[in-house]
Amino acid sequence: MYKILKFNWSKDKNTTRITEPFNRILYFSFMILVTGGTGLVGAHLLYHLVKKGERVRAIFRSENKLSVTKKVFSYYESNFELLWNQIDWVHADLLDIPKLSEAFKNVEYVYHCAAMVSFDPDCYHQLRKTNIEGTANIVNLCIANNIKKICYVSSVATLGKTPNNTPITEETAWNPEADNNVYAITKYGAEIEVWRGTQEGLNAVIVNPGVILGGGNWDQGSGIIFKKAFEGNKYYTKGGTGYVDVQDVVNIMMLLMSSNIQNESYILVAHHLSSHDILSKISIYLKIPKPTKEVSQWMLEIGWRMDWLKTKLTGKERLLTKQLAKTLNTPSFYSNSKIVQELNYEFTPIEQTIQRVCNEFLIDN
Repeated sequence: MYKILKFNWSKDKNTTRITEPFNRILYFSFMILVTGGTGLVGAHLLYHLVKKGERVRAIFRSENKLSVTKKVFSYYESNFELLWNQIDWVHADLLDIPKLSEAFKNVEYVYHCAAMVSFDPDCYHQLRKTNIEGTANIVNLCIANNIKKICYVSSVATLGKTPNNTPITEETAWNPEADNNVYAITKYGAEIEVWRGTQEGLNAVIVNPGVILGGGNWDQGSGIIFKKAFEGNKYYTKGGTGYVDVQDVVNIMMLLMSSNIQNESYILVAHHLSSHDILSKISIYLKIPKPTKEVSQWMLEIGWRMDWLKTKLTGKERLLTKQLAKTLNTPSFYSNSKIVQELNYEFTPIEQTIQRVCNEFLIDN
């Protein structure tokens, strides 16, 4: 992205200006800023942006997590070093405003992918700091630096529920009185900060993905599903939810940012699968046995209480909370009609996505 500025210069005998008037064209290259460059969405997004030829700056918090992004680049092409070296990496934290201010220099567009993911109630204050206060800092800097547009990666967790399992849409209102998990609460708070920015003149789009499937980190997010399946998990629950390919997520984000669309949110869900269905499909491509044991609600009720006790005794982070136990046995359905109609977008078939991610898992393991 370039801006062309024309300066007229002239000179006479009594000045140091140039004799004959002429136009000098100066090219100033502006950048795209990506937060969360070592996360699942951020890593895949960075590859597609630099592959497209964009000048990109990326924020990271931990040096050792850069290996995740390199791994993602390697999925696309073996000799990725040239593309990798085109990224301007900045070590910064969402709460470090001086560092963030430096990262915003010469930036025109922002993809805000960084977030903290945890369902542990004990992490609530840390989640608020990162997800809400951190997003507020990004929004404020966008306004201060006259950023043209921001794309914020939220989640379907910020949407309300519907009766009788009817499809949830972008208009399904969040219910603050519901028993919401701490991650959903803070992601919803972050969305409020983005909408606040639009009231102050910032152009924004928000994407609300379901469970994002993609390779890179097998110890976080959907990567855990593949890892646990490979390790011999035999259990499944009655619940189900919407899934989407990480490549679809980043493609849609880029399309939205290059469009005239502003101040809108979009559900990004390609397919709905039950727990048993997705684990069965994964088992085919990982060549492992299918899950055979259904986890009942009473087992989950006992499980989250045992997990609470274990946390109190060991200090380890919660893995199964009361809210998560309920979600695991509850099917949720989301409508993607808004984004499909707006962009005439066709999502990747779920079989194709699962097969590719399984291949990436086998490459890494």
